[in-house]
Amino acid sequence: MRVFVTGATGWVGAAVVKDLIAAGHRVLGLTRSDKGAEALIAAGAEVHRGTLADRDSLTSGAAQADGVIHTAFNHDFSKFAQNCAEDRRAIEAIGAVLEGSERPLLVTSGLALLAPGRTATEEDVPPFNSPSYPRKSEAATAALVERSVRASTVRLAPSVHGHGDHGFVPRLIQFAREKGVSAYIGDGLNRWPAVHRLDAARVYRLALERAAAGGHFHAVAEEGVPFKAIAEVIGRRLNVPVVSKSPAEAAGHFGWFTMFASMDAPTSSARTRAELEWKPEQAGLIADIDHPAYFA
Repeated sequence: MRVFVTGATGWVGAAVVKDLIAAGHRVLGLTRSDKGAEALIAAGAEVHRGTLADRDSLTSGAAQADGVIHTAFNHDFSKFAQNCAEDRRAIEAIGAVLEGSERPLLVTSGLALLAPGRTATEEDVPPFNSPSYPRKSEAATAALVERSVRASTVRLAPSVHGHGDHGFVPRLIQFAREKGVSAYIGDGLNRWPAVHRLDAARVYRLALERAAAGGHFHAVAEEGVPFKAIAEVIGRRLNVPVVSKSPAEAAGHFGWFTMFASMDAPTSSARTRAELEWKPEQAGLIADIDHPAYFA
């Protein structure tokens, strides 16, 4: 297949590109920079210039492809609602090109608020859009399915880890360095689902190859890693105390990241594993971050 990939030079997207090419597919990767173009060429992909805000580049990329994987998303949380709206428009633009065809579209979504208080499954649906949850990836995808687009979503674990990670765990390491302690909230037993980026990339490829439509896939290798266990690795590696913060103290330590630090989001991937015959092969979160590369 010739696959159009947005976010093709990002943390997850770059792994998806490499996995697709290794499996014999051709990749047309979206990038806005010369550096991104060089990375795509080095990976063996074709370059497609454009941005998420450029509807013409999105539609022309999708028109040239046998399938589309949408991994791009701006994670600047200072303008989260604006970024969510841009994401929705991008999904709609790509979907308009694929409407009525059998060409598959995979859209990236998240798991953080999917099933508060219990273990989430692929059958769960996200909360209604609101000021506290403005992301519309899944709602936009569901609307495309109603218009005969062969679309589905890949839900990523909050921690998509691997050496070179610049996501959640590195932020915790930064907090520990700045504050001189590695902290968790309360008893620290709240759980983060996790997946290695290489295992996550394979979920996208397998779902694309099966042209799966109308469902949700969970890129989750570990159902829930206790937050305290993460804090303990960080404390040992940085040689700083590991301490508990009360809910009232948490904001003073974690700031805007408090919601994520307190998140308890155990998540099953049983249906994904069975339907895609997916079996995670990489190191788990604790083993992966307990390495000098995370603290360089």
